[in-house]
Amino acid sequence: MSVSSCSICLDEFCSPVCTPCGHTFCLTCIGGYWSQAGVCRCPLCGASFQEWPELQRAGPREAGVAAEGPEAQAGEVACDVCTGGRRLRAVKSCVVCLQSYCREHLEPHYLCTALRWHPLQAVGKNLQTRRCGLHGRPLDRYCRTDRTCVCALCPRTDHRAHRLVPITRESRRRRAQLRKTMVRMQQMMQDRQKKVEEIRQCVELSRSSTQREIDDSMQVFSALVRSIETRQAKLTEELEEKQREAERRAEGLIKELEQELTELQRRNTELEQLSRTEDHLHFLQTFPSLCTPPHTRDWSDVIEKFLQEMQDLFQPQRPPSAQNSV
Repeated sequence: MSVSSCSICLDEFCSPVCTPCGHTFCLTCIGGYWSQAGVCRCPLCGASFQEWPELQRAGPREAGVAAEGPEAQAGEVACDVCTGGRRLRAVKSCVVCLQSYCREHLEPHYLCTALRWHPLQAVGKNLQTRRCGLHGRPLDRYCRTDRTCVCALCPRTDHRAHRLVPITRESRRRRAQLRKTMVRMQQMMQDRQKKVEEIRQCVELSRSSTQREIDDSMQVFSALVRSIETRQAKLTEELEEKQREAERRAEGLIKELEQELTELQRRNTELEQLSRTEDHLHFLQTFPSLCTPPHTRDWSDVIEKFLQEMQDLFQPQRPPSAQNSV
């Protein structure tokens, strides 16, 4: 590890600070480390501090790094405090301040006692939706009674005696439901794809049957006189029209199935995107609208009905024998 590297993130120092024991870390790294551990202890030497110690800034020359962080690119969340033409990329968002900060402007949340209680989270947009509209606190609990996200103060007011769980636990439970929904969706897609193939096979069988009927009729009518040949041509035209009708019906079924398949694929894509999100609040707010499969037709007896229609449509119609005609 380089001398200019933080021993926590193993990357170059960004906003380096020195602990009372003399070790240097990135401000966000040591602050996050202590917040997660729940105790202020040096990761290198193990020195413990009874309370959050005063951290001394380590200049770029001492830490061996540049003072500025990366500039925000298109599509990235920029620091809300940076001014001028160059805005740095935000590394954390505060749901109390409703702002996102770069490493430099995040320092007060670690150095200032009044700001240390502010919960910091991964950079995100629409921070207003992550804060309770009634109490202004972060939405970090889930009320199973009312099926909504609440803050730490809501149980004292509108959600008294309600069933409350941490938002992470509810997210895990809903993700399990999501996985089951995705499995059902995949099965529905496979079933409909199978129906499409079965219908196409029926069309092919129908086409072969039609061709056999045409061939048989031509063999019969070939021995008849000119008047019978006219009747043969008429029968051929009727059979071909029935085949076209059969194909039109089949295409209608296929089109309907493909529309359902497209809708299921679109819903499955949304579910996959939702399953990958790390945003628990967005997940819980979006999950109810996606967990129910879209309305689809019951295809369990479509093939049987279609085959019956084909049988009714293609009842054997042969011309009278040459002997009867004469």
